[in-house]
Amino acid sequence: MTGQPVGGVAGNAFPAARSEARLLVPALVFIALVVAAVASLGTPLITSVATSFHVSLGSAQWTLTVALLSGAVATPVLGRLGAGPHRRAAILVTLAVVVAGSALTVLPLSFAWLLAGRAAQGVGLGLTALMMGVARDHLPEERSTAAIALISVVSIIGAGVGYPLAALLAELGGVRAAYGLGLVVTAAALLTAWRSMPDAPEGRSAHVDVAGAVVLAAALLLVLLLAGERNLWSEHPGVAAGLAVVAAVLLCVWAVIELRSTTPLIDVRAVRHPAVAGANLAMFVGGIGMYLLLTLITRYAQTPHGAGYGFGLTTFVAGLVLIPFSALGFLAGKLTPRVRKRVDGPLLLAGSALVVGGGFALFAVARSDLAELFAAMGVLGFGVGGFSAAMPGVILAVTPKSETSSAMSFNYVVRSVGYSLGSAIGGLILTSGTAPGHLFPDDSSYTTAALVGIGAMAITTLTSLALARRRPSQTNP
Repeated sequence: MTGQPVGGVAGNAFPAARSEARLLVPALVFIALVVAAVASLGTPLITSVATSFHVSLGSAQWTLTVALLSGAVATPVLGRLGAGPHRRAAILVTLAVVVAGSALTVLPLSFAWLLAGRAAQGVGLGLTALMMGVARDHLPEERSTAAIALISVVSIIGAGVGYPLAALLAELGGVRAAYGLGLVVTAAALLTAWRSMPDAPEGRSAHVDVAGAVVLAAALLLVLLLAGERNLWSEHPGVAAGLAVVAAVLLCVWAVIELRSTTPLIDVRAVRHPAVAGANLAMFVGGIGMYLLLTLITRYAQTPHGAGYGFGLTTFVAGLVLIPFSALGFLAGKLTPRVRKRVDGPLLLAGSALVVGGGFALFAVARSDLAELFAAMGVLGFGVGGFSAAMPGVILAVTPKSETSSAMSFNYVVRSVGYSLGSAIGGLILTSGTAPGHLFPDDSSYTTAALVGIGAMAITTLTSLALARRRPSQTNP
């Protein structure tokens, strides 16, 4: 405020600004929750899709994989657009694409159109970083810190919200009814964004590096293909290894393109900052562990009693196991900004990784009772919630405001790849523990997978502690 009397126009503007801030935070959180929940709808519906469309389970799995792929590609592109003057337009157009994709999943069309709709829905995952950019630009620092932490948390626990609802609707009205939920909530998110999203601050510019986006998309396609097609590793290991090498080469080529570009998709030089690089490494390894435990618990709960273990839960009841995950994750997300006033962000990452490791240990030694699965899922949720809430603060402490969306978008690409690999590693361990002629793995293979997860979280903890020893340098706002 420059020179205007407090009792005049400027003074009257303060209540309006506070009112807009109060409305903005719920809008940002709601949009982040919706895009995460809708993208995760593929998980509980894979079996229903295979039955309804008469396709294999492997083909039906692509209703989840294609959403993750489009989200991973769209995230850095939208992150770059979010750094420019047309952020509001980018948000509205993206949500319009998500709504159109949701309509395709509901209409009585072929399986190919369903995949197209799921790909369009996955694009919405790129909005999470933009929501953080809006919060950092338009909220006071203390309020924006808490809002960004909450946005990060709901982008993960959204899966726990969407899973049981989608499973219930699938049981009651079929797969189209379940996808109808996505159409309703995405339309509501579009209306919310249209009414509440402010324009980006003046003086910003952003250009999309098309070449970098294409190469990154090809690399991520191979990574997710290798993570999702588990039979490829067992039946054609040479082909799988060759594709892994190609993916690595493409990622190196992408890095070179970004370093030479005057308008990079992601500022690789900034990503090389020790604080950012360390946080992304922790996110990658931690993401593998977090999604591994989530996969293990949900699969164990649905294993029929005939296997000698498990509880034979239906898809809907198994989805209820995710309630402790979402509830305690949300609680941790609310508490973390307060704790961060006394504890450095990297130490919070380390502590949260230890909590997730505790969830693995609990699952490894106690899973004979359903209550023990609920307890392990709750511990996982609390650890994931704390980790997710602390992560943005670590990265943004060394990131200019104008680069918020771009910096966080890269972190979310890293997270997506980590989650995909966590799911794949879990599947590979359980497959290797399945005796010939048997449909389900031995119970001991779940213990083996849990021990692998404990190792992943130990690496995450050590990485975070090493990060805590560095004193982050300050950046210009």
